[in-house]
Amino acid sequence: MNKKLLSLALMLCLGAGQAMAQDQCNESKCKMQSSVLGTLLTRKSVRKFRKKTVDPVLVETMLRAAMSAPTAVNRQPWHFVVVDDKARLSELAGQGRRGDMLRNAPLAIVVCGDMDKALDGKAKEYWIQDTSAATENILLAAHAMGLGAVWTGQWPMEDRYRQTQQVLGLPETIIPLSTIVIGYPDEDPAPKDKWNPANVSYNQYGQKK
Repeated sequence: MNKKLLSLALMLCLGAGQAMAQDQCNESKCKMQSSVLGTLLTRKSVRKFRKKTVDPVLVETMLRAAMSAPTAVNRQPWHFVVVDDKARLSELAGQGRRGDMLRNAPLAIVVCGDMDKALDGKAKEYWIQDTSAATENILLAAHAMGLGAVWTGQWPMEDRYRQTQQVLGLPETIIPLSTIVIGYPDEDPAPKDKWNPANVSYNQYGQKK
């Protein structure tokens, strides 16, 4: 789908959602809903960045967004490492496409699970869901503020997260889930239209509306 068609589809989707909600909220609340939906539907992965430093105020805003994510039993089993030192970014980079992004970006936020804060037993694995939600919140906040970002995976690839632990001096109990590469975009990829009704069932698997 080209950019024009995708933009039209997003506008129609947003318009329909706004029309349905219009009589259920006041003007300011509706404007906020429109803004949030627009951010969700137009977010995309950006992998090329301008040589421009990201303001610390924006970094804190992304971290606040991350810590607003839902978390099982409100345990908040996360820790965030902000990396804006070029030498340290190069150490994190490694080889391949991810490495090129990190070497050329002004900023990365490493989202980690803190096992000392995780739940006990099988519920311990909820740290993965909690930190994934925090990662998505960072991506959305970055996009909303005019930044570009891309999620690069760490856990469960042991060679990746072990390298990150070593470079950042993380203890064994702090496990990197993702490294989000962030900066001002030096490219403008179109958002992907991922809507597919075939991936939806109603009331039981395989049943259509």
